[in-house]
Amino acid sequence: MGALPRVGEPVRWLASRARPRRPMGSSSAAAGGGRRDPGENPKVGRLRELFTGDAADGWEKSWEFGVTPWDLGKPTPVIEHLVRSGTLPKGRALVPGCGMGYDVVTLASPERFVVGLDISDMAVKKAKQWSSSLPNADYFTFLVEDFFKWIPSEQFDLIFDYTFFCALDPSLRVAWAETVNQLLKPDGELLTLIYLISDQEGGPPYNNTIADYQKVLEPLGFRAVVMEDNELAIKPRKVHVVFSLSHGLTKVSHAYCLSSYSISVILCNYGHMLNLPYHLHRF
Repeated sequence: MGALPRVGEPVRWLASRARPRRPMGSSSAAAGGGRRDPGENPKVGRLRELFTGDAADGWEKSWEFGVTPWDLGKPTPVIEHLVRSGTLPKGRALVPGCGMGYDVVTLASPERFVVGLDISDMAVKKAKQWSSSLPNADYFTFLVEDFFKWIPSEQFDLIFDYTFFCALDPSLRVAWAETVNQLLKPDGELLTLIYLISDQEGGPPYNNTIADYQKVLEPLGFRAVVMEDNELAIKPRKVHVVFSLSHGLTKVSHAYCLSSYSISVILCNYGHMLNLPYHLHRF
């Protein structure tokens, strides 16, 4: 492989059946997730008390009673950075579990129409209330819908999942991956920022590690080949992961194009973020 890269330089791993590859959950932090039980937070404990029956009812009550410990009260820093960098796909974007919709508004522009989806009527009302008079209001909308049942008129170029995966009961994870795959255009991209946790009881949020993503994505043909560093961080959270997936025709070398997926992982630990982009190819 040649000389080892300096700190901060990209590290590229090419997948090969003849050479063992590093599994997505192989690092100690990634494989184990965070070792803190979010339930120790009184607000998270209160949130879990609201989930005694139907999940949709639990989310509605959380917004009704103002029990929203996941809400940063502002756009996700990673999204702000990516919007400024101009690296995100244009066209149509979807944010499931959008809550107050800060990221929906941040993503929206004349080049990108964004749909914010939430199962809570109260959340959508709050999102519309604060955002309706913004200068870019023509470029986003908020809908009360069930992510797993909703059928849009068009597919999306970009889907942003921020802690949506870990908020779902683990029994829904396969359906999550399948639904994302159905909603994305053939050349679309999924960007998901997750909160890694483990060794806790119940949820939401539920235990989740990079291996849990691997479990539902690999049956769809994902294989990791690239990792690189990134210094962005989100201080209010202990550990996060960002996955960026794209599928369609991607140039793998100067001569070849393959039907492929790509995945980026950003792992933040107490203000330090390790970015591990995995470019995944479906053969």
